[in-house]
Amino acid sequence: MKKIVILISGSGTNLQAMIEACENKMINGQIMAVISNQANAYGLERAKIAHIPTALFERKHYPNNLAMDLAIGDFIADLEADLIVLAGYMKILTAEFTQRFAGKILNIHPSLLPKFRGLNTYQQALEAGETEHGTTVHFVNEQVDGGAVILQAKVPIFPDDSIEDIQQRVKTQELQIYPLVVKWFVDDRLKEIDGKAYLDGQLLSPQGYAID
Repeated sequence: MKKIVILISGSGTNLQAMIEACENKMINGQIMAVISNQANAYGLERAKIAHIPTALFERKHYPNNLAMDLAIGDFIADLEADLIVLAGYMKILTAEFTQRFAGKILNIHPSLLPKFRGLNTYQQALEAGETEHGTTVHFVNEQVDGGAVILQAKVPIFPDDSIEDIQQRVKTQELQIYPLVVKWFVDDRLKEIDGKAYLDGQLLSPQGYAID
């Protein structure tokens, strides 16, 4: 059984999906700890309700980002974690951290990468006149939202949509595809080799294993 650590900063909806997927045996893994960089993150409460250990690492307690990431990395290493899942973790990881755990970090980003990296992706999509948006699960490397794409899900954008309308459609997809990708990883079907994503030994396209 693979050991999983989940990093959060907020409400933890994707975390909850992971907890339930582990409880119902969809994911053959154990969440060893939930780590947050925000003391008021509701995801910490979700973890406690599920009897999962939690840890808090706040930036104000460290001289720089590297020192903080070193402490988090040591904590994760002590747990002998096989996989690190970023679930709304709103802090850019240092290159030293991503290199230390290369091929073992997953993230989900609310856009169809490589479009709209960074923040405010829904606003960016509306301003660009896009007719579709979506979400991307990818491996994490030193580049923000730049790691190998694993799986994408698309949603339509209608002319009268608000940001909230698009967010809700994207979130529905996120809660389905993120646990699926974690399942692939813990089942040893998904691997990162030389910066590229492979599923069942087959190289995935730059858009990953796309679902329309």
